[in-house]
Amino acid sequence: MKKFILMIVILSAPLYFTPAASSPSQITTPETFFSFQPGADRMLIDYEQLIAYLQKIDDESPRLKMIESGITMLDRPMYLLFISSPQNITELEPLKEINKQLALNPDLTDKARVEMLDKGRVFLLATLSMHSTEVGPSQALPLIAYRLATADDAETLSWLDSVVYMAVPCHNPDGMDMVVNHYRKYKGSKYEGSSFPGIYHKYVGHNINRDFLTLSQEENKAVARVYSTEWYPQVLVQKHQMGSSGPRYFVPPVHDPIAENLDAGLYNWSKVFGSSMINDMTDAGLSGVSHSYIFDSYWPGDTETSAWKNVISMLTELASVNLASPIYIEPNELAAGGKGLAEYKKSINMPAPWPGGWWRLSDLLQYEITSTLSMMKTAARYRKEILQYRNDLCRSEVAKGLNEAPHYYILPAEQHDTGEMVDLVNLLMEHGVRVYILSTAFKLADRELAAGTVVVPLSQPYRAFVKEVMEAQQYPVRRFTPGGEIIRPYDITTWSLPLHRGVKARAIDMRSEGLEELLIAVKAPFYFRTEVPDAFSATVWPVQNNTAFKVAFQALKNGLRVERLQEAIILDGVEAAKGSFVVYADQKPTLKKLLDEMMISPIFVRGAVDFKTVPVKMPRIALVETYFHDMDAGWTRYVFDRYGIPYTVVRPGEFEKTAFVKNFDILIFPDEDKSVLMDGKYKRGDRVYVANYPPEFARGIGKKGYENVMTFLDKGGKIISWGQSTELFLGKQEIVRGKEEKEEFQLPVRNVAENLQKAGLNCPGSWMKVMLTPDHPLTLGMPEETGVFYRGRPAFTTSIPGMADLDRRVIARFPEKDILLSGYCEKEESLAGKVAMAWARKGSGQVVLMAFSPQFRGSTQACYKLLFNAILL
Repeated sequence: MKKFILMIVILSAPLYFTPAASSPSQITTPETFFSFQPGADRMLIDYEQLIAYLQKIDDESPRLKMIESGITMLDRPMYLLFISSPQNITELEPLKEINKQLALNPDLTDKARVEMLDKGRVFLLATLSMHSTEVGPSQALPLIAYRLATADDAETLSWLDSVVYMAVPCHNPDGMDMVVNHYRKYKGSKYEGSSFPGIYHKYVGHNINRDFLTLSQEENKAVARVYSTEWYPQVLVQKHQMGSSGPRYFVPPVHDPIAENLDAGLYNWSKVFGSSMINDMTDAGLSGVSHSYIFDSYWPGDTETSAWKNVISMLTELASVNLASPIYIEPNELAAGGKGLAEYKKSINMPAPWPGGWWRLSDLLQYEITSTLSMMKTAARYRKEILQYRNDLCRSEVAKGLNEAPHYYILPAEQHDTGEMVDLVNLLMEHGVRVYILSTAFKLADRELAAGTVVVPLSQPYRAFVKEVMEAQQYPVRRFTPGGEIIRPYDITTWSLPLHRGVKARAIDMRSEGLEELLIAVKAPFYFRTEVPDAFSATVWPVQNNTAFKVAFQALKNGLRVERLQEAIILDGVEAAKGSFVVYADQKPTLKKLLDEMMISPIFVRGAVDFKTVPVKMPRIALVETYFHDMDAGWTRYVFDRYGIPYTVVRPGEFEKTAFVKNFDILIFPDEDKSVLMDGKYKRGDRVYVANYPPEFARGIGKKGYENVMTFLDKGGKIISWGQSTELFLGKQEIVRGKEEKEEFQLPVRNVAENLQKAGLNCPGSWMKVMLTPDHPLTLGMPEETGVFYRGRPAFTTSIPGMADLDRRVIARFPEKDILLSGYCEKEESLAGKVAMAWARKGSGQVVLMAFSPQFRGSTQACYKLLFNAILL
């Protein structure tokens, strides 16, 4: 490793230099502890080893402190590591309070602020290796920790005096162990470095970095708490890896598009850190460092959601090896493409290209160490300026909320789905947003606001976050040249929490001090519950609430009697629509426990139940999940587990021997490519790509397995499919009955998305309006129109059946105009009248096809009921 030389210019208040408190001989080296040097070829540290080493040097060095910060979805502990001068480590709590005051208090006196700027330290938070195949950042941490714990040069000590380096040692501990164990299992075989089969997390795999708005996963809750409500660091970097054949490293700034609600200073500060990194890394002989390439800062769902909480937030990306196995890259194999780098050549965005050759895990760690030390140098250099900017931004955001529209978002107490409104309020508070309730009715201009209305003011430090998540998204169209190609987003273009949850929210553009005097602060948890009476015979749960389905599913799971209304009723002046659930109090202790877990209350029935109902039975569900990092299936499991829906995972390679007719009532196919499902291979056009999984994980359904599916349908089975998997059931189908009889048929549904795309349809993940067929078993509890998360394919049309045992119904269709509700869509008019959801019948079998993802990333609660109704069809 080449010697790393950095220069520091101290521009802030006087720093107090602390001598090394422990000599290097007193601190256990990583090589001694692990019996190999981290970064050695074909050697990986697992999570338990990583934490054990950090705990050991925490005991040995006064410069380190590690605390437990949360748990994973599989109940592993998560930690937060602090590295700084011994004095700063002993004063973490007072420094934490300074962070909080600078972040949240716009009314600091000049004297108090000057004192805090003098005493405060920059807290630099690094989150490492959340994507578990991106091993480098977590593997580098022991070397970084040892380097900082043993350094005795004045330069490094000055950084430690000015900066508190915080690290989440691994953002995804469960996945880290999964991937490391997989690598170790196949090391030495031809499958060394092969892809991990399945998703490296309990539920979401790579999508763990797509969850920082909904905060559904425990790991993300733990990290978000650090910057939203606990430690308030001023700087955050999320450390990732990318493909092997492009630039070696990416540093800020990002490319367009960028979020328009963020303060310009946040982008400018990221440039300061990024320019220092590329300078320092190049000076250290590390080539192939790029910036302003591929990655953008438009969408707020990853770890850098912290930027909307006024944290200087950044991303680095590191070229990968085969986990820990070195790779050799020929010069002709190096390539670049997309926004920022059209080709792999020396350019302003990559001034020193890497020439090719061997690329090893030790190289990755060298790049990680150098970039981390560079960030510490920059944070130390601008300590006072960074601290002052944090409080300046707090002040300016509060002032914007007072002086610029909108001034408030209001959520009326009367909602289609009260439970989702309650959940939204609790989620906002979890994000550190201040939420209030209107104590009495109030007239604002010509609008009557009822008592109990939820009010979210924008005059608060996290104003940018509030506005971003509460408004509908309008994509900021930018072009490479005037009138030329539009710069495409890196990820999705819609994330409006009210829209995605089906919650009414209104922006109020008029400020009213009279309204503000009537507001009462909401404390978590927020709920809409009434007293449980001593005597009741049953509970009725109105079907428009997702909570009603959760109660029904969990009641069935616990052996309670559940029925469904066949017609609307009115109880105690409250209407329960057709399809609402009746849960009987035959086992009152079990039901009362269930009631305590819900955030809203049912209608209590105190006398005899004499409604027109039908019994509800929980179907036996087979959920199809491939080994090809099947995140959509993982999200489906998450939603099912959260709602208490039992299921059995069936892999495509198991289809031929699975007794679907005997053991299951419903077969569910989440969004997955048809070629992956059928053949265990990726197919793009005429090209077939063989996946690098061990063969036992790369088997598809195959011809015999699919015959089994058709037999299941022929015997009255129900199939639910959405997204790409719907291609399985379109076009010519064949049922085989015995050795002689075969029947060909075609469902009266066709996918026309290819034609629409040729005509210019481009929908990169947007919230689109659909009209629903009322009073249908699949739309019970839904309004007449709703939004769905849609990516431009598939798009259906139906036809008149040609055979008596075939039928179809349009359940959801795109309207004739005003289809886009949030996000971006080119040629949306081409979707007018097209079918978004269809029901089809073949004999006694039923197929439900959805062009959209009803549970996309666990964030589209507005259309959960379409999936739940399909399960109970």
